[in-house]
Amino acid sequence: MFLAFSSCKEDKPETVGDIIVKLEPKIIYEYGYKLNDYTVINDTIKKGESFGVILDRHHIDYPIINKIARKIKDTFDVRRVRAGKPYTILASKDSTEKAQVFIYKHNKSIATIVEFNDSIVHGYNYRKKIKVVEKEIAGKIFSSLSVTMDSLHLNPNLTNKIADIYAWTLDFYKLQKGDNFKLIYEERFIDDSTFVGYGKVKAAVFNHKGKDLYAYRFIPNPNKGIIEFYDEDGDMLRSQFLKSPIKYQNRISSRYNLKRRIKHYGYKIKPHRGTDFAANEGTPIMATASGTVSVSAYARRGNGHYVKIKHNNTYSTQYLHMQKRKVKRGQYVKQGDIIGSVGHTGSTEGRHVCYRFWKHGKQVDPFKQKLPAAEPLKKSLRPRFIAHINPLKKQLDNIKEAGYQELKTLSSTTNTFKD
Repeated sequence: MFLAFSSCKEDKPETVGDIIVKLEPKIIYEYGYKLNDYTVINDTIKKGESFGVILDRHHIDYPIINKIARKIKDTFDVRRVRAGKPYTILASKDSTEKAQVFIYKHNKSIATIVEFNDSIVHGYNYRKKIKVVEKEIAGKIFSSLSVTMDSLHLNPNLTNKIADIYAWTLDFYKLQKGDNFKLIYEERFIDDSTFVGYGKVKAAVFNHKGKDLYAYRFIPNPNKGIIEFYDEDGDMLRSQFLKSPIKYQNRISSRYNLKRRIKHYGYKIKPHRGTDFAANEGTPIMATASGTVSVSAYARRGNGHYVKIKHNNTYSTQYLHMQKRKVKRGQYVKQGDIIGSVGHTGSTEGRHVCYRFWKHGKQVDPFKQKLPAAEPLKKSLRPRFIAHINPLKKQLDNIKEAGYQELKTLSSTTNTFKD
């Protein structure tokens, strides 16, 4: 009597009591291939390695390699393989172990597959099946947003998403102990369990100083597909200026102060016409609004590496003491673009960016200006907007502060596409 069981082991009989059990290998499929039919070699591209070197090592002659490269050039440029990227070779199971398939893994879910068996050469892109799962969460601030998100075992990428959504309406430097938030967002998985990133943040509410700040993801014009976030009244959260040129996790080390006294100068009054945002060296610096770079230069004394951006006839902003500048004079930059990195060049000691704000040619305190906001939602779109946010608001309000809760699987994408 024979009983067949599935196992990862070789096909090898085993005796259990008086019963002979035949263990059969587990059938494994990946990237559309039955791996049991191949010798599977997993490796990572080393520095200096090329597509040709890899295939040559796996018994493919260079005339064939050149033919493969020409055939698939519209799908995959073999000159662009990058060191550090994982790949898989599917080779024949005979003694030659000659490569038949090359799988270049761009990330956990996307790969380029190159088949070359006899006279057939074929290259195409492959996307693993992605399951999108809706999640909801509640958190309370005890020190900072990043610390709270970390305590909830959430990836920093989600923290950055939330910081970007509230960048125009919430001063993350002034968060108070006891402030709290609730989120409805998506997580993406392959193979049902491998996390591959976040999807949409559908809605959020941040309670700061007792006031609820709602944010709803909404696309006012489906044809353009531009995503914006609005509050419950249909006012856009995005303003013309960001509150900070660096991300939320840093602190203001010195504010705009025309009566500042400095010990180094004998406590004489030395006005400070900027706002210093302390950060680690190399931290990216963002343009707080769109505009044209009017100055990108180095001043040995004072400013060090600095950039100045003209936004319109009224406003300009300036960013001092950079480690590096990443824009040139005359270049147009959009709000949020990286224009340099934090350093300590010029007349300064600590690592920070000195952010200066100009209005009508005069340096002013940006935190005391009534800055223009983006346009609110058009009245004609309000019925669709209200219908969209009503169930989200109800869902947000019903989230308990106990923490993390999985809600439901929303959808699964198709797993393969060919170019």
